[in-house]
Amino acid sequence: MSQATATKKPVKTNAKGKGGAPGKGAELLAHPIFDELGFQTDPNNLYRQTVSCMLQAADLMNLPHQLKIVLAQPKNEIMVNFPVRMDDGEFRLFKGYRVQHNNALGPYKGGLRFHHDVHLDDVKSLAFLMTMKCSLVGVPFGGGKGGIKVDPYKHSKGEMERIVRRFTTAIAHQIGPDYDIPAPDVGSNAQHMAWIADTYSFLSEVGGHQPEAVITGKPVEFGGSLGREKATGQGVVDTLTEMLPEIGVDMKGCKVSILGYGNVGSWTGRILQDRGAKIIAVMDHTGGIANDNGIDAHSLALHCSKLGGVGGYKNADKIDKDEFYQTRVDVFVPCALEQMIQEPEARMLNCKVVAEGANAPTTPAGERVLESRGIEVLPAILCNAGGVTVSYFEWVQNKTCQSWDLDQVDAQLNKHMVRAAAKVREARKKYKCGLRTAAYIGALERLRAAYELRGIFP
Repeated sequence: MSQATATKKPVKTNAKGKGGAPGKGAELLAHPIFDELGFQTDPNNLYRQTVSCMLQAADLMNLPHQLKIVLAQPKNEIMVNFPVRMDDGEFRLFKGYRVQHNNALGPYKGGLRFHHDVHLDDVKSLAFLMTMKCSLVGVPFGGGKGGIKVDPYKHSKGEMERIVRRFTTAIAHQIGPDYDIPAPDVGSNAQHMAWIADTYSFLSEVGGHQPEAVITGKPVEFGGSLGREKATGQGVVDTLTEMLPEIGVDMKGCKVSILGYGNVGSWTGRILQDRGAKIIAVMDHTGGIANDNGIDAHSLALHCSKLGGVGGYKNADKIDKDEFYQTRVDVFVPCALEQMIQEPEARMLNCKVVAEGANAPTTPAGERVLESRGIEVLPAILCNAGGVTVSYFEWVQNKTCQSWDLDQVDAQLNKHMVRAAAKVREARKKYKCGLRTAAYIGALERLRAAYELRGIFP
């Protein structure tokens, strides 16, 4: 099942402090690097916001200017338009993207988003976050991201196959097992990855050198890895296991609410429940539900796989958006789209911890509200890194003609997540900063070391 998401709405924050005066957020969003590189002036632009977080960390650790400008923009931005025959015989033109942000640490790596609202700046932001995520979690990849502007739920299986294969053909010369390795994201799934691998194998000239390694998130029967489907959710839970004790929250018996109940949200819920947590409230694009006695995460996942969302689930009460955010819990896990937690949502939240299962779900203005209220935010480049880590394991298995059992995958994933969490804690202690800044510092330290050794050619 692909990741169900709530609807993303326009950001209305103004990056100002109390009384309308420019605050810390406004200063951050006005970083001189933006003028130097000609960034958009809109402070609500997602790419500007994500790069701002990196630059705050870069300034704190005195990262060299040349690395700031290199990391502030992607190396390559690829946009393709391609025609596809529909079931009725008519042709439609689709737009696709592949952004390759940075490969200083290894091949580009990142998912493919199939969504009707995919835009270049969204893809750039996600590619940038992949660079940071791969660096922090310690896998030998750089950051990439891609997508197709399409609603996969409005097309037949045959139409989606033709769309996916045609897109693969359009970008085939820009990807490869040792150059750029895509994976699933919102709206895409293992079947789509199998079509991409199959199409690429016909177009590739690498012969018997594992062309299926061009992509991860494939079905297990076609070179996929055990544990990949649940990997991002598993990573969220591994992070919470590491970070909750020092926040004073016991996972056993803790109450949880989840925004978005697709792949990431549903697996997070199921694994948390199996470890003794209680899922109290869930919301996605089909509505919100709550049950003070706990929602069966496994039963809800089955319901969503059949009906496409949490709406209509019988063993919980229907609630509206405000009621969902105001539900009292210990841990809130946003697993939907970017920029979902803005100032209004941040003011309504009634939790101790926000664990970002989605990419960039909290806006800078929203985070300032959470910080002022004493709510700890576990950043996405840490919490969300389980997916790319197990994608790395899948790539290794493909390249070496191996197949790992689930216990080995889970154990190796846990090692990476524990080490990444430790790096974040160490950076927070050393630089006396928030967890998000600390996570970026952890990522940037590895990137700085790589550039010091590699240099910038010529």
